[in-house]
Amino acid sequence: MAVPAAVMLAVGLWGLHRGGMWRDEAVTYQVARRTVPQIWRLLHGVDAVHGLYYLLMHVVLACDPGHPGEVVLRLPSVCAAAGTAALVAALGARLARPRVGLWAGLLYAVTPLVGHYAQEGRSYALVAAGATGATLLLVRAVRGEGRRAWIWYGTVLGVTCWLHEFAVLLLLAHAGTLALSRSSGRVWRGWCCAAGGVALSLLPMVVVSHGQSAQVAWLREPDVETAQELLRQYLGPTDGVYWACLALGLLGLTRLVGRRGEVTLAAVALPLAVLPPVALMLASQLTPLYVDRYVLYALAGAPLLVALGADRVAGMLGRLRLRLRLRLGLRLRLRLRLRSRATATAPRWPALTLAGVLAIALAFTHQVPLLRTDRVPGTRPDDLGAIAAAVARALRPGDPVLFLPAHARGAELAYPADFKGTRDVALAEPGAQSGTLYGREVKEGVLRRRLAGADEVWAVMEKYALVRGYRPRLGTERAKFAVLNQQFVLRQEMVIDRIALRLYVRPIRVGSAESAVRGDGGRPRPRDGGRASTTVPRP
Repeated sequence: MAVPAAVMLAVGLWGLHRGGMWRDEAVTYQVARRTVPQIWRLLHGVDAVHGLYYLLMHVVLACDPGHPGEVVLRLPSVCAAAGTAALVAALGARLARPRVGLWAGLLYAVTPLVGHYAQEGRSYALVAAGATGATLLLVRAVRGEGRRAWIWYGTVLGVTCWLHEFAVLLLLAHAGTLALSRSSGRVWRGWCCAAGGVALSLLPMVVVSHGQSAQVAWLREPDVETAQELLRQYLGPTDGVYWACLALGLLGLTRLVGRRGEVTLAAVALPLAVLPPVALMLASQLTPLYVDRYVLYALAGAPLLVALGADRVAGMLGRLRLRLRLRLGLRLRLRLRLRSRATATAPRWPALTLAGVLAIALAFTHQVPLLRTDRVPGTRPDDLGAIAAAVARALRPGDPVLFLPAHARGAELAYPADFKGTRDVALAEPGAQSGTLYGREVKEGVLRRRLAGADEVWAVMEKYALVRGYRPRLGTERAKFAVLNQQFVLRQEMVIDRIALRLYVRPIRVGSAESAVRGDGGRPRPRDGGRASTTVPRP
């Protein structure tokens, strides 16, 4: 267990400071730095599903008395991923043998999707650790370790579901495991009591989060391509690794059902890998809810099946080796060894274990380019650090700024120092005081009065807001567009990922008149003596 955990820790720490947060991480960062009453107030309106995680991160960030940064934000996810790799190894060793656990844990550690979420300041790596821990506790409870095992199982699973409510789908996987194991009525009763306790404890979150379902209105129905993409992410995105792991995973299903009441590794791994994502995809045909990170915890089943299939291959090679030795004259002693079930089905040949480790190392090196690319800020949906740096170069203290729509304010909330001194002309009350993520904005009339005396204004805009025909829902957002289009003209623009930074000036200031007033030839003004940003002049 220690080796997979160490490898996962090394992979997670590699390039942990990418140089910029993306918007979901920025939400974690700015919410976790609020006071507990402010977090509690926020959860009544948005993000109730992440409430426990925000409170946990509040404690983590408070441990840094200075200005906690991206590394501190992501460290809990790295540690959780390392713990999950160790738990995957423990499952393999407990239900099969040590080398299966070693291979499964290492496979989990080198999977690119795991490495991706190990470096995110979000809850998904922690959910995966809790789900894998609950699965190990299920195995202990089924094997008759008493009522206390069921209590621990229900407690760990309940906490995991409070980290993210879709972890409740793990109950389907565990029910599948009990069915494949043909468990006794006593086991089913113990599990039902624990599962019922988890479901009851989760009811308040379900009620509150249902009222906040507009937050996931951007999701779309998953299709066959979505399922194929998830399978590739589970087994390895590169072709060579994918097809080899797929073949070994199928081979690992050869002993799915054991004796009555016996929990086999395949009976644990297959439902874990299949049932939660399939259930969420089917439910999403009615109401779109599926995102791969919501079922990241199910990935743990895939390396267990692959390692089990590799062990089947190792067993065949071991038996072939014994038969060859029989033909070389060592008949009597080797016949006794063949009669021994442990020897015949699980040959202890260290070279086979080492060969499996080397194969995993080869798969890792084959995927290193993907892992390296994943550590570049631009691979995330957006790079708020780059946006904030551009603002710091281009704007001066006192410059008015508009965010269109309001959630484009995330760059300012994540990197307030880069916006220091600028005037957020649409902001009425900051998020922490208003119980919102991005603050409460002024009414249309107030916004127009604030902009009436401005000769120029900088706009931080989502790219989709620039598409012809885009019409915001809120009146303040429509007023922003109306004022910019009616009273100002676009002077220059730079686009960074999904965000455009635009300078608008009043028509009277365009050209020579603007140059005379500003005395800088109409060029963007670097703040604090910085370098001017790249601009794209518009007619």
